[in-house]
Amino acid sequence: MPTVLRGGPYRVYFFSHESNEPAHVHVDRAGSTAKFWLGPVEPARNSGFSPREMTRIRRILISHEARLQEAWNDLFEA
Repeated sequence: MPTVLRGGPYRVYFFSHESNEPAHVHVDRAGSTAKFWLGPVEPARNSGFSPREMTRIRRILISHEARLQEAWNDLFEA
């Protein structure tokens, strides 16, 4: 589970066995977790984050989207 970004209290990472899915990241904080698609950044699943916090996370991911997409490509297209 490579961590690709830490933004505030959030850990953003990939599961290394999910190369068969479209590009996406997982986000964790204190028992809450979410999955976001990349290109464009959209929530796929949420467990425990409030709507306000999901918006905050989405903004963080959008601001780092190019870096996240590049990390995905480096891991799964190599």
